[in-house]
Amino acid sequence: MSDITLPGSIEPALRKGPDLEKGFHPLTGIIYLGVIAAALLFVAYSIYADVDATGAGKTSYFAFLLLFVALLIALAFEFVNGFHDTANAVATVIYTRSMPAHVAVVWSGIFNLIGVLLSSGAVAFGIVSLLPVELILQVGSSAGFAMVFALLIAAIIWNVGTWYFGLPASSSHTLIGSIMGVGIANALMRGRDGTSGVDWSQAVNIAKALLLSPLFGFALAAVLLYVLKGALLRVTPALFGEPQGDQPPPAWIRGILILTCTLVSFFHGSNDGQKGMGLIMLILIGTVPTAYALNRSMPASQIERFAANSVAASQVIESKAAGRRVTDNPRPAVTSYIALRQIDDATFPSLAVLVREINDQVAQYGSLAKFPADAVGNTRNDMYLVSEALRLLMKSNEHGFSGAEVATLNSYKASLDSATKFIPTWVKIAVAIALGLGTMVGWKRIVVTVGEKIGKTHLTYAQGACAEITAAATIAAADGYGLPVSTTHVLSSGIAGTMTANGSGLQWSTIRNIAMAWVLTLPVAMLISGSLYFLFSHIF
Repeated sequence: MSDITLPGSIEPALRKGPDLEKGFHPLTGIIYLGVIAAALLFVAYSIYADVDATGAGKTSYFAFLLLFVALLIALAFEFVNGFHDTANAVATVIYTRSMPAHVAVVWSGIFNLIGVLLSSGAVAFGIVSLLPVELILQVGSSAGFAMVFALLIAAIIWNVGTWYFGLPASSSHTLIGSIMGVGIANALMRGRDGTSGVDWSQAVNIAKALLLSPLFGFALAAVLLYVLKGALLRVTPALFGEPQGDQPPPAWIRGILILTCTLVSFFHGSNDGQKGMGLIMLILIGTVPTAYALNRSMPASQIERFAANSVAASQVIESKAAGRRVTDNPRPAVTSYIALRQIDDATFPSLAVLVREINDQVAQYGSLAKFPADAVGNTRNDMYLVSEALRLLMKSNEHGFSGAEVATLNSYKASLDSATKFIPTWVKIAVAIALGLGTMVGWKRIVVTVGEKIGKTHLTYAQGACAEITAAATIAAADGYGLPVSTTHVLSSGIAGTMTANGSGLQWSTIRNIAMAWVLTLPVAMLISGSLYFLFSHIF
């Protein structure tokens, strides 16, 4: 056979491609299904134990059924996220022959799982804050469930569609588009301007991370390869070569590539796994608020600090109220400020009343674990309202808070968040298993795209390492700032950057397809989720 380059293919990558067709052992399938069954039983037992520990009596079978369906959809999103994004970590080690394909995906799955378990939770609640405040406060209502189902199903539809066509699209991008679609649809259905349905300041911050990270990945990977070639090409030319047949690279090069694969897998889990956690917490709060609306494990020392922070914050807020008082329900005024970002005469007086009421309730019961079942949902909503209002007030700082006042309000906000923004260990474990198991199936389509169809020459050892180092560093930085980024886009653009720096050239048909998926993800996800929300709202 002559060595010719076919349209849409590369040479010599296709001719020398790794073995991706290893047979499937029946025992592997049995173990895999066993882990899924054990995980579902663990989730069911954990929920039962948490609800039973509250002593609140029986929860209706319908509530548990609704909870089970919602959790299955949320975990399915993480599972799809896993197999959709596996290629980001394993394509380089597979195509450099550093690890066999079947070993690489299991290795990646394990470190995705560990990354989820050790994650901070900051990204989870950053995503949730994009949702409309009225839906978060009423997440247990029909509209709340319509919201959760719509955005999760929309994200799954787009992720599966792009996976089917082998396009490395962003799961983060997809979920955020789905959230924005629900927010805009909700605002329009309530007779408001569609732009009021989304926290645009938060959306802009997230959009910057999503849009700039691929450009950063391209540039950093290209610069890193230039630096390595300048420093090491004469010393270790083997680092800049491509695999010879199916022979693995020298041990030290193999070690570097496996390490970078491990880091990308770990940081992918620590960032992407959090998105499902935040949505699962919304589901739990909506269906069984007695067990999950408030952090019942909050220690007594934090309760004492909460009381002190409440008094200090109340004084700051009342000083801005300028002696004005409200006698009506303070919640509508605070909710209106969060939704519309407009301060009026009732904003600070109402906020001051809410702070006092929350403090009185915590002081009355002495512990979050002692809150009666009929009070936890309302108290949690009050805490969420005050926390979000303080975040927006300090961000805009229209009333000129001093440095000391900002520190006081931040301390109080941290106490509120400790009481409401928490993730039980079993939720982390469930998401970790879903994401980890997802990485072990369905990976081949996108691995081929990333490994064969971005550059015109075979991926070298140095190119694989530079792309992986760039992806791991970018995701770790974003995780530290509580921002979601696209592992897919960062790594794909990193490989493109190394191909450009190496003079290898790019396959522009693939680049155009990836760019098209990048551009279309946000509007298509918004359209699908908005339409599903409208449909589910009427069905429910």
